[in-house]
Amino acid sequence: MIFKHLPRFFPTTCIRFYATAEKSALATLRKKTGYTFANCKKALELHNNDLAKAELWLKEQAQAMGWSKATKLEGRNTAQGLIGVLVQRNVGAMVEVNCETDFVARNASFQRFVQIASAACVRHLDHVEADANLTKVGLNSEALKQIVLEDGKSLGDHLALMIGTVGENASLNRAICYKAPDSIQLTGYVHPAPSEEIPQDVPLLGKYGSLVAFKSDHSTVQEVEGDELSPAQVARKVCQHIVGMKPERIGEPGKDEPAADKDDETCLIHQEYLVDPTYTVGEVLEANRLHIVDFQRFECGDKSKSEEQNVRAATN
Repeated sequence: MIFKHLPRFFPTTCIRFYATAEKSALATLRKKTGYTFANCKKALELHNNDLAKAELWLKEQAQAMGWSKATKLEGRNTAQGLIGVLVQRNVGAMVEVNCETDFVARNASFQRFVQIASAACVRHLDHVEADANLTKVGLNSEALKQIVLEDGKSLGDHLALMIGTVGENASLNRAICYKAPDSIQLTGYVHPAPSEEIPQDVPLLGKYGSLVAFKSDHSTVQEVEGDELSPAQVARKVCQHIVGMKPERIGEPGKDEPAADKDDETCLIHQEYLVDPTYTVGEVLEANRLHIVDFQRFECGDKSKSEEQNVRAATN
């Protein structure tokens, strides 16, 4: 009886085993790549269920389709998007990536790309020789596209891949990067601010961003209202002020006079402090013995700033 039923039982078991294996491979590939059921199934069929080869094929196809879609969509207006800010010890970067709609700006693939671009700019400074003072590097759209990532592909390649995924035009607009010596600290801020604490190695994402380089003689300081804060915490609040009040320059006490109308003030040290308007930013800095070395502010969609050339400058 056993041998009589074996020919029927054995093939059925094999079919079930391979069907389960194929289903598992398909689920794994879809979860890992995010591509459609049909594309993942085709990739596995073409490569005999080899996950690594199927994943590589999918990425190559997506890259090719992404470049094709990027070419078709090129020229369409990209006024929406996100600012990415990443500070890691003595290196910081702020990047603007644009898209067509706010809907795509909320897309996980788009946000992941902004994070990738921010981290790529930070790594890019590994190859930039530091000055004795603050090293500042500005990158325009073309320079950003040329940055090569750890996988060997350029940021432009990854942009095309993302465009193919989200289905609308997107662009790398601009970036500013800081590399500081031990005597200078860096901090950054985005608005809207994240609702929860973000790990230091994860880029912040928002519609507005600021990056500040500062000096301090103290490990702890008192803000004007009496709260005990670290220099970085006070500088971060100054970052928040810069996002909200749009200063155009730092200013020098005794040299730059306050504007006649406080609402027209564009000099940082003379502006009313956003956190407590009874003080100016200059008074807060003086009270905490903080010195702003340099700052940058990005506003998503601010095209007037997007055509800047590559910059290589040292700031005292």
